[in-house]
Amino acid sequence: MTTTDLPRPRFARMYPRFAAKADRAGAADHRRRLLDGLAGTVVEVGAGHGANFAHYPATVHEVIAVEPEPSLRTAAEAAAREAPVSTRVLAGVADALPLDDASVDAAVVSLVLCSVPDQDRALAELRRVLRPGGELRFYEHVIPHCQPRRTLFAVADRSGLWPLLAGGCHPARDTGAAIARAGFEIQASDRLVFSASRLEPKTPHILGTATLPKADR
Repeated sequence: MTTTDLPRPRFARMYPRFAAKADRAGAADHRRRLLDGLAGTVVEVGAGHGANFAHYPATVHEVIAVEPEPSLRTAAEAAAREAPVSTRVLAGVADALPLDDASVDAAVVSLVLCSVPDQDRALAELRRVLRPGGELRFYEHVIPHCQPRRTLFAVADRSGLWPLLAGGCHPARDTGAAIARAGFEIQASDRLVFSASRLEPKTPHILGTATLPKADR
């Protein structure tokens, strides 16, 4: 799910099919884990075509889904009408969220922080819209720990080939470190190696929860 402010029509056409394949291979369980236990008002940044909507628990009062890509946003609007909790879809980008300060109880990023133009700005926006003590739930691609895969992912990223094919995804980002650097307190972070099929590279992911300190404001 991309949060770039440029339309990517080819990627947008392909992504729902790829996501469905990934869900069948186990990503649906990751989505359920990502959202389990959420409550109150939640912003989902880079909601794509709304693949997460069906997994929000009944304790969520409202989901505010922000998606910049027009065709994915249209698909998300259709998914929102079938969602089990109240869901509204807005146009917007990660580094300029269309929300007031301290207006949500939780934020969700799902395969998004790998593709934002500036992680620090996106995370600063998430801090801005979260209430003190609010949760950040994350499920993200990250750079491998070990060689030679770490170098291979870095080369694929710097070459521009992977971002070109994957809707702006940068697989060499250390997103866990970026979340901590932004001032969030990471409460849990599981590292998963996942691939939607045997023909695709196994990609490290992190799945976890961080909180905004109550004294943040």
